[in-house]
Amino acid sequence: MRLKGKTAIVTGASNGMGSSESKLFASEGANVVLADVDSEAGQQLVEEISEGGGNAHFEICDVSNEENWQSMTSNVLAKYGSVDILVNNAGISSTSTSDLLSTDAWNNIMEVNSTGVFLGTKTAAEIMKSQGGGSIVNISSIMGFVGGEYGHPAYHASKGSVRIFSKAMAVRYGPFGVRVNTVHPGFMPPMTSSDHGIASKRDEYVAQTPLRRTGESIEVAYGVLFLASDEASFVTGTELVIDGGYIAQ
Repeated sequence: MRLKGKTAIVTGASNGMGSSESKLFASEGANVVLADVDSEAGQQLVEEISEGGGNAHFEICDVSNEENWQSMTSNVLAKYGSVDILVNNAGISSTSTSDLLSTDAWNNIMEVNSTGVFLGTKTAAEIMKSQGGGSIVNISSIMGFVGGEYGHPAYHASKGSVRIFSKAMAVRYGPFGVRVNTVHPGFMPPMTSSDHGIASKRDEYVAQTPLRRTGESIEVAYGVLFLASDEASFVTGTELVIDGGYIAQ
C-alpha cells in the first residue's frame, strides 16, 4: 500500500502503459483518476479496478486543452480533496501523413506530447504547491535522449522537450515540495505495436536491445510507482530509463 490515501491522476489511462500504471496504483492504495478521451475503455477499466477492490474514477480529458485540465482537476479536488500525484502518460507517436516534415503533423504531435505535458504539469504543480507537495511523473521516451529512424521527427522533439521542461519545473517547484521527474521507456507496445506486428521490425528492435527483447508496460509502471511514491522523496529533476539497455550503447 505504497500510495495509500493518495489521489493520483493518470492521463492516457484507458490503454497500454496508462492502464498498467492505473491498475498498479490502485493496488497500492491510491484513488486513481483515469483521464482520457476514450471514455468507453476508461469506464471498463474503472469497473475492472473496482471489481479488484481498488478505487478508480474516470474523467474525460483532452490533454492539449487547458479548459479540460481546469475542469478535470476541479472535479478531482471536489471528489477527493487533493491531487497528490500526476502521471502525464498520454502521447502519440505518429500521424496519418507520410510527410515527415509536414507542419500539420508537427503541430499535432507537439500539441499532445509537449503542450499536453506543459498544461498538466503547470496545473498540478500549482495545486500541489498549495498543498505543500506532490509528485509529477512525465512519460518521455528514449527518443528524448537520442535521434533515430523510429518515429516521426516531431515525436523525438516532443519527448526531448518533456525531458528538459521537467527539469526546469523540478527546479522551480522544488522549494514547495513538488517533485518532477521523467520516465523514458524503450521499445514496447502499444506505441510501437504496428511495427512489432512485422516480424522483421520486431527482430530489428530486439537485436538493438542488450536484453534482447521488447519491454512490457508493467515494467514501466513499476518505475513510475517508485517515482510517485514517498520512497523517492529526495528524487526530482532526474530521468529513469527503462529500455533494456538500448541507450547504454
